[in-house]
Amino acid sequence: MQVAVDTRDANIVYTGYQFGNYYRINRATDSQTYIQPKHELGEHPYRFNWQTPIHLSAHNQDILYLGGNKLMRSLNQGEDWTAISEDLTQGGKKGNVAYGTLTSISESPFEFGLLYTGSDDGLVHVSKDGGGSWTRISDSFPKDLWVSRVWASTHTKERIYVSLNGYRWDDFTPYVYVSDDTGKTWKNIASNLPSGAINVVKEDPENSHLLYLGTDTGAYVSFDKGVSWARFKNGLPNVAVHDLVVQAQAKELILGTHGRSLYKTSVAALQLLTKEVQQKKIHVFPIRSLKKSGSWGNTWSKWLPAQTPEIAVPFYSNATANVRVEIYAQKVLVNSFTVKATKGFNTANFDVSFSEKGRKAYSKKHEKTDLKQAKNSRYYLPKGTYTVRVLGNSSKAARVLLIQ
Repeated sequence: MQVAVDTRDANIVYTGYQFGNYYRINRATDSQTYIQPKHELGEHPYRFNWQTPIHLSAHNQDILYLGGNKLMRSLNQGEDWTAISEDLTQGGKKGNVAYGTLTSISESPFEFGLLYTGSDDGLVHVSKDGGGSWTRISDSFPKDLWVSRVWASTHTKERIYVSLNGYRWDDFTPYVYVSDDTGKTWKNIASNLPSGAINVVKEDPENSHLLYLGTDTGAYVSFDKGVSWARFKNGLPNVAVHDLVVQAQAKELILGTHGRSLYKTSVAALQLLTKEVQQKKIHVFPIRSLKKSGSWGNTWSKWLPAQTPEIAVPFYSNATANVRVEIYAQKVLVNSFTVKATKGFNTANFDVSFSEKGRKAYSKKHEKTDLKQAKNSRYYLPKGTYTVRVLGNSSKAARVLLIQ
């Protein structure tokens, strides 16, 4: 189900199980409180989706939203609830599970009460006054599809993204839209996406041009606000991606898959892939520093392989070409290798070792430095500042590598 964590106190967690059965968990006291909203006497019972949406307000973490067929709001962490809308769906249908339910909730980080909802029967609504009034903004969309995500932009108050999913109707057209006027008009940004159900769309918190997409066949990324999409697949199995989130401080993207666990990748370099960078032949992005360890190349057991360090050298090439990566300690070339770069974003992995020729040149330059051979027969770079150069495509670029 969905999970929300109080940003003031990570011990306060909201989650639950199917059909709106949610709890507020206090991990510090190992206690949980059942918080499902209940209808008023004389009303029809609320309908809750199998995966009922919840949303903690960024403006006040005591305020929690929960979607049934109406949008519910609690001002005190789920203790009490108020319906702040009428039915925001086309109405229920008889069946073995609830239908005519809300599937997604989003609130603009720019304004409290600027709310959006999406439903399993194709409706998207907006309220600009905290639920006082609602406007349907989905009339131009294909009808009756499942709204898999509504997402209010973190960069522009009026911008919102919506994805719809049609596989329940044997419709595998990718449906992704963006509006820059709070839903009055929409632009289709599915562009070159292949056929497949869309589960989630998110905007990067640092780079407004950078978008992420989760589908039933994997993940995609766009560097131009959805004008074009590229497969985001290195190390990721061909599996449905149901949710994704960017951890802003760590600059890492977390992908939640269907039955294949969680995956993490750094997007620090992707956030810097601007139009200016893409006009260059070669561009190297900042390289994360590395902490020196005596365990490099060694192992505590003959039954285990030696620990081998690795750094990622992220770079952009505007053409497919073989490129040479060179590592310098001041003016001494300590190692080099060649990789085949494809047009676009690339990563070259370096094991932080000397080449034989590089070790000899370094030892000659630094006679007082005693380089020790690791058990795997490699010599690893000592602490220091190095220059990493990437050459190819009739160009070159460089970045600093710090080993602490």
